[in-house]
Amino acid sequence: MACRILRSAAALPLLFSALLAAQQLAPAPGTHVLQVTPEAGYFNEPSIAVNPRNPQQIVAAYQVPAHVAYSHDAGRTWSEVPGIAPKNYKISGDVSVTYDAHGHAILCYIAFDKLGTANYWAHNATRNGIFIKRSLDGGKTWEENAIPVIEHATLPGIPFEDKPYIAADNSSGPYSGNLYVGWTQFTLTKSVILFSRSTNGGKTWSAPIEISTHEGLPRDDNGAVEGFTGAVGRDGALYVVWADGSSIAFTESRDGGHSFSRSHKILDTAPSYFDVEDVSRSNGFPEIGIGPSGGKAGILYVTWSDYRNGDVDVFCSTSRDHGRRWTPAMRVNSDPVHDGTDQFFQWLAVDPRTGAANIIFYDRRADAQNVKTTVTLASSSNGGKSFTNYAWTAEPFASHRQFVGDYLGITAWQGRVYGIWTEVTPVPPAKPGTEKAAKAQPEQHRTIVKLGVAQFPSANLPVKAVDGASAKR
Repeated sequence: MACRILRSAAALPLLFSALLAAQQLAPAPGTHVLQVTPEAGYFNEPSIAVNPRNPQQIVAAYQVPAHVAYSHDAGRTWSEVPGIAPKNYKISGDVSVTYDAHGHAILCYIAFDKLGTANYWAHNATRNGIFIKRSLDGGKTWEENAIPVIEHATLPGIPFEDKPYIAADNSSGPYSGNLYVGWTQFTLTKSVILFSRSTNGGKTWSAPIEISTHEGLPRDDNGAVEGFTGAVGRDGALYVVWADGSSIAFTESRDGGHSFSRSHKILDTAPSYFDVEDVSRSNGFPEIGIGPSGGKAGILYVTWSDYRNGDVDVFCSTSRDHGRRWTPAMRVNSDPVHDGTDQFFQWLAVDPRTGAANIIFYDRRADAQNVKTTVTLASSSNGGKSFTNYAWTAEPFASHRQFVGDYLGITAWQGRVYGIWTEVTPVPPAKPGTEKAAKAQPEQHRTIVKLGVAQFPSANLPVKAVDGASAKR
């Protein structure tokens, strides 16, 4: 299969030293950054995963439509994989990607022809659904046919399935190999969190079940239940969170996703949606991760962002007893509190080998006007008791009200941390005499996807493939 090779971009521009002085942040160790998308377009909401069976293999996904890029050398070089987007739907996106226990790469996405009424997606909804595609060789090639998790034909009153995220059971527990997808279903009257599982590598999926005890409002706005993420412990227990108004909801499954405990509030937050200057929309949806240490249960981490301090900050809470008790919200970003700059769109990855918790987020601490954005990596090696902030990028960008998505992506393995995010390219200068014509035209999308690699000291350990990692099943 022909693939387009993407060239690495310089990681540390000349601006780096001056900007770091303003930020008072050291660069992430071993940083290098590259641009994944070869040119600007409508690219955002990226996801990334590393293969635990062969850590040399990494896949990254982004929209619109659904795209995949692949690396076979631990992120040094990348190839864009053709033919990922479905041909039978006009739009595909809301991507997430993972590797299963067999080293297969699994992509999850939504597809539809046209959105319904703005923010009220179930009103006038067209056919839509949630689908997966599989790569049985770790991400290099992908099966042609997508597999539906749920799908609706265009009929009056159909729901709209939104914001799915995929998780895999790569533990040594009794449900190893299971795949899990959770998402928000918007109907005309409410929003709920639905869940489906696959016990055969994604070939078939269970009938969706509702796992949200408290149902939300029917708009993609404050009051809905949104932002499903899941994490699997060493014993195969599945832990799940999502945003529910001004709180984070939590539930768990001890039987491989067959049934769940009654979902309940674990943490108070400010409202999930909030305004960030120069960004078309923003939210603080939570993520959950689990570390390999801290007893049989492992340490559970939940991260989110909200504006309890006036400006937007990133927060973390941990649990060492299967999610029964949670520590008070701890501020992750290290800029002065109430400094008037925003940190937002965080995403979490817990290194399954080192136990370090890593959080990526957009950061405006270097701009007193709170408009220009850089990318920061925060890392904790002490179980979430404290986080060290590192600069992952140096040159800031302005968003120009472009849609940069609803989330970023991050993954980690053995001290190597891979982050992926959206940036907006500068407005091109108008040619003389064309200023009026340019203003009359709709603004073109100018987003790109970039990927950063950080290398902490434990990354010096050898990275080797597991025998049989690419074996097809």
